[in-house]
Amino acid sequence: MDSAKIRNSVSALWDDQIVPQLVEYIRIPNKSPMFDAQWAEHGHMDKAVAQLSMWAKSQPIAGMHLDVVRLPNRTPLIFIDIPAFGGAAVGDDCVLLYGHLDKQPEMTGWAAHLGPWKPVIEGDRLYGRGGADDGYAIFGSLAAIRALQEAGVPHARCVVLIEACEESGSYDLPFYVDHLAARIGKPSLIVCLDSGCGNYDQLWLTTSLRGLSGGNLTVKVLEEGVHSGDASGIVASSFRILRNLLSRLEDAATGKIVPKELYVEIPAQRVEQARQTAQVLGDEVYSKFPFVAGMRPVESDPVELVLNRTWRPALSVTGVAGLPPLESAGNVLRPSTAVKLSLRLPPTLDGNAAGERVKRLLEADPPYGCKVEFALEKASSGWNAPALAPWLEASVDAASREFFGPPPAYNGEGGSIPFMGMLGEKFPGAQFLITGVLGPHSNAHGPNEFLHIPTGKRVSMCVAQVVADHFHAQQKGLTAGVAASDKHSHHDASCC
Repeated sequence: MDSAKIRNSVSALWDDQIVPQLVEYIRIPNKSPMFDAQWAEHGHMDKAVAQLSMWAKSQPIAGMHLDVVRLPNRTPLIFIDIPAFGGAAVGDDCVLLYGHLDKQPEMTGWAAHLGPWKPVIEGDRLYGRGGADDGYAIFGSLAAIRALQEAGVPHARCVVLIEACEESGSYDLPFYVDHLAARIGKPSLIVCLDSGCGNYDQLWLTTSLRGLSGGNLTVKVLEEGVHSGDASGIVASSFRILRNLLSRLEDAATGKIVPKELYVEIPAQRVEQARQTAQVLGDEVYSKFPFVAGMRPVESDPVELVLNRTWRPALSVTGVAGLPPLESAGNVLRPSTAVKLSLRLPPTLDGNAAGERVKRLLEADPPYGCKVEFALEKASSGWNAPALAPWLEASVDAASREFFGPPPAYNGEGGSIPFMGMLGEKFPGAQFLITGVLGPHSNAHGPNEFLHIPTGKRVSMCVAQVVADHFHAQQKGLTAGVAASDKHSHHDASCC
């Protein structure tokens, strides 16, 4: 492969088309269904799908066929089928490239000149919601394939899936994967561009993803609010009861999750990779976060921080209801308090079982006989990568050195991509390239989110390298056996 041709082709396409397209995409407030119950009526999701589809169809990629698939009462999905180029297809073997186009909600705290739906380019950064998480995925994937074809480099059949429900837990995606199973085939390489990077200096491969259990915890003590002077000391505060319930799940002093059943034994290889990541990043493990003056991380050892973020359960309270704003908070003992909980789970823990356990834990024996409800909104298992095949390990090493400079780095991610666990179960013989552009200060889901444009370009180039190397591995029979391996369990495939 002529790396210079790939570099020039991808870089030019990003400058001429992709960045302008992402600017327009950021303007669309296509929030995921969990954050916009009327997404269908509002039409923003359809607008984003139309924009990305129109651009994709304009690309000169041989034999490409694009469908927008719409199952009843579900978010749409973009399905792109690209036949093998420069060589015959090998059975059902293919490369599956995945991304999503739905977005997180606005969030407060954006700089005065920035905003979630206001694209702003400053230097190498494109600010706005969704560019890096994960609107660029369809562009990066097709840029890689187009560059290969323009350089005359063969590749296997490629399938691109872009969903519109990932930020809500990908609850629509299993139905689409089943619906499209015959058209997808048997991917032996799965590429996902929805992950993070520890820095912008090298290619980062994600080795694990945490699972997620989340929902709304509500404590109700009264039918209506009453004078606090009259009721306090007689009626228990719903806020105090809620604090008490949360202590069943989380140690308030340390932040550690209390139930031992929500932990797993961390594989020795992942502990060693955490040490290597801590060595590469040093203080950047925590200094990338916008701490207030005087604030420090929960641990002083970077290795423990990496493991906390990737393999241990952790709780965040991400929303609250029942509390009036300070300026309108009278002396009232409020009838109820509710919080939204986001519990990150170890990669190999059963997410559904964990969610049900948390529900039983919080709802059991309500203090003073109050009304307690934990409405589980999502529960998904994480993912632990299978061992890299020698051909893929060599490919990502060459790609990182060629297009970034340093060799690749390996790290678990604290976030969740539900699709990966599902694919790991359906195709346990597949190899995975999970990477992304969400690096230091990029602040996905938060204010001032940005896409680091040079990293987007380099990641696209690396994908081109790996897809090209996959073709040669396929021709040597090194990608065979995916269908036969379907009989193995997800645990067997991911324990290596």
